[in-house]
Amino acid sequence: MGLLIRGGEVVTSDARYRAEIYVEDQTITRIGADLSVPPGTEIIDATGKWIFPGFIDPHVHIYLPFMATFAKDTHETASVAALLGGTTTFIEMCCPSRTEDAFAGYNLWKEKADGRSACDYAFHMTVSRFDQNTETQLREIVRDGTTSFKIFLSYKNFFGVDDSEMFQALTLAKELGVIVAAHCENAELISRLQQALLAEGKTGPEWHEPSRPESVEAEGTARFASFLENTGASGYVVHLSCAPALKAAIEAKSRGVRLSIECVLPHLLLDKTAAERAGLEGMQHVMSPPLRDKRNQAALWSAVAAGLIDTVATDHCPFDNEQKLLGRDAFTLIPNGIPGIEDRVSLMYTHGVNRGRMDLHRFVDALSTRPAKLFGLFPRKGTIAAGSDADLVLFDPTYRGTISARTHHINNDYSGFEGFAVEGRPAVVTVRGKVQVRDGSFVGEKGRGQLLRRAPMC
Repeated sequence: MGLLIRGGEVVTSDARYRAEIYVEDQTITRIGADLSVPPGTEIIDATGKWIFPGFIDPHVHIYLPFMATFAKDTHETASVAALLGGTTTFIEMCCPSRTEDAFAGYNLWKEKADGRSACDYAFHMTVSRFDQNTETQLREIVRDGTTSFKIFLSYKNFFGVDDSEMFQALTLAKELGVIVAAHCENAELISRLQQALLAEGKTGPEWHEPSRPESVEAEGTARFASFLENTGASGYVVHLSCAPALKAAIEAKSRGVRLSIECVLPHLLLDKTAAERAGLEGMQHVMSPPLRDKRNQAALWSAVAAGLIDTVATDHCPFDNEQKLLGRDAFTLIPNGIPGIEDRVSLMYTHGVNRGRMDLHRFVDALSTRPAKLFGLFPRKGTIAAGSDADLVLFDPTYRGTISARTHHINNDYSGFEGFAVEGRPAVVTVRGKVQVRDGSFVGEKGRGQLLRRAPMC
């Protein structure tokens, strides 16, 4: 049975118009006025609503063994939360540590997701070491359709790679035509600063940010850019958090380095005072790179609006209160992460579009179209066009609500955005033509999501 959406206003990254959309066999087949449709077609009235392409979160953690524990979400819970928030595709970080076999890790992450996600998904493959087996394994992983790598210039002796390993990973990526995402800090500096602070008895969550200050992130960003410049690889800085790192990335772009930039929801809306709160409340807001001084937010918002920052993701990583308390005696033991997969679209609409910080087209571009283009999903995803997957978000700009852990669908007992008001929410969400969300409730098929295999494109 087909699906017809009528009465709404279509908004993409570069167009805005009124039209009807007809969906058949999981794809958009026709867009126009007064479309004739077969008997039995499901019809949805979108009057008063924006019709956006399904949103894409290019940076999430769902299955994640980290710091003696595991992230709390499953693919069942995270994908439902994503859809209720208007995200129809996410790209998960597959993160085996340095002591684990890369290919076994890749297969484990796929197994965790297979048949359990309600929305479509893909992976970034972490390169946590580069040894005699790595190249063969990465070639096989790319052949399987995972065409983006991830490296950490942090988390010494766990996820982090050294400069030699980074060079080898980037050289291979250049040959294979894949993009490399990087967590840009300086693992050695962080380790030394952490040791010094703990030796001084500075153990609370308020010392997390001073242990990895802005200069450390700026150095890591500049170093990653330099390696890209000298290997010819394409890179993507994840969760860039501060003006000095932004300056380093933009300077690299200006001299022709093939570099894209991501920022994440917490760095746009929260600042380091949240992590400086006493006890558990401060621990809840520990992530890396850390929440920064509020003065950085104006630079980030300006760069998002101008398209210098390419994408806005979440770095969704849910650890509950009990897990956060693992760091009660030392901030270095607090599991890093703030959940956000359910909140990104409504909060960016509220604080971006409605506050005049970005227009509707840049909103769609940063949260849907550009992630699709960067990671080999466009035009299947990221736009509304004949032949594209029928991932559609009918967004109600008149809705008013408040974010709370009491009502969210993330498998976590706190929200990093507790009490934030939202102006607008997804009213109807489809995944390849099937209605998965209606009026704030999940009404769809929990196993509908597919692994999106991508072709190299750099």
